Order: sequence, then C-alpha cells, then structure tokens
Amino acid sequence: MKTRTSKAMGAALGVAAIALSVPLAVNASAEPSTPTVEVPDPQGPDCGAFKEALPNWKGLANLPVSAALASIPEASTFNSAISGQLNPAVNITGVLDNGPYVVFAPTNEAFAALPPEQLEILRTDPAALTTLVYYHAFLGLLGPDDVKGQRPTQEGTEVEVTGSGGDIQVNATTEVVCGGITAQNAKIYLVDKVLNPAEAPAPIGSTSTSTTETPTTGSAEASTSATSVTETTEPAAPAPSPAAEAPVG
Repeated sequence: MKTRTSKAMGAALGVAAIALSVPLAVNASAEPSTPTVEVPDPQGPDCGAFKEALPNWKGLANLPVSAALASIPEASTFNSAISGQLNPAVNITGVLDNGPYVVFAPTNEAFAALPPEQLEILRTDPAALTTLVYYHAFLGLLGPDDVKGQRPTQEGTEVEVTGSGGDIQVNATTEVVCGGITAQNAKIYLVDKVLNPAEAPAPIGSTSTSTTETPTTGSAEASTSATSVTETTEPAAPAPSPAAEAPVG
C-alpha cells in the first residue's frame, strides 16, 4: 500500500509541475524578445522625438526592415509607399527584406511638403512611384559614422551622403533627422525631404562631368588663358577654290 501511495503522490507532483511550467512557457513566448546584442543609439537632431514616439525602439532590431518601418510613426507615409497602400501596384517590401540595405525614409512632413500634383502622380503612376522608392535604398549595413560616400541606389542612379554621426546630409540639401536606426537587416535614416532621382549626382569617374565642367570654369586664370589664345591665334587662311587657281585667259 505504501508503494502505491508513494507512486500516486509522485505522479500527482509530476502533473502539478507540468501544469505550473506551461503558463510560464506561454508567458515567456508572449513577451517581446530583447535584442541579443547591444543596439547602438541612433543619431540626429530629432532622435529624442523618435524615441519618445517609440519607447521600444530597440526592439526594431528584431524586425525585418518592412516591419520596422511600419512601426515608426513618423515614417507611415513612406511605409504606405513601399507596401502597396499608396499604389496597389507597387510593393517592394519583399525586396527590402532581402537586404542588407540602407534605407532613407522621408518623414510624413517631407511627403506633405510635396506638390499635390506630384503626390497624385505617385498614387496613379506605378513606374514613377517605383523609381522614387527604389532611389531611397542602397545595399549595405552602414551606421552614421560609415554611411558617407557616393552610393548606387536600387533605382540605378546614385546618392551622395556627406557628414557623419548626428550631422548627415544626402545630396547636399536633405538632412538626416535621425539616422542609424537598427532593423534586422537594415539601417534606417529618417530624412526631412523626399529624395528626387532627377537630382542624383553624376557617377564617380564619369567623363561627362569633366567635359561639361571644363567650359564653365569660372577661375580668373582660365578666363585669361582663354582670352590670350583667342587674341594671339590667327585663323587659318581658307584654301583657295579651284576657280581662283585657274589661269586667267
């Protein structure tokens, strides 16, 4: 009898232990996972507002870039542009999620500053929207101290990134307001203007750049040299025509 009783008690304790462990396991899986590595702080003048709007910003490091962008309140318009919400024919989230990418995400204010007719074109012209959103991404996983340089975008033309840390510009006129936001496969840079592919810098090493810049050089030496050549060089005499060479009869 003692043996059966002890076995029964053992079984009951085992069931109780399992019952206690199940809620703990469920609770653990329901909690948001924390990054396994330290997530660097983003940098830029508006990063304080970014962190305030998204207190769990470090958790973006566990999300693919499309999900991370969908979680950032200030990037909701850009998120709609890349996910088929602005134009159902354009959804590049699958491409971006196959990064690594650096993604420049214009703020909602940046999109609101576009002329209404341009926004209408983006809503109705898939080719125009595709060109625009691909111009906002290039391959790489670069933080604020390393992102500078001229980079070929997914659209095909280039962007020029200057500065570092919390003071970064894109194509000279666009400011990064909060940069280096870490996603699972990307670095996100919130920018204060929508980038325009028509304003892309010429490719590095392009011969057309030197050809077009040479005639427009504004230095005094170049102007003096050009004047000197014009004044001292006499035009070659035209070749005599056959009629002029013929003997007079």
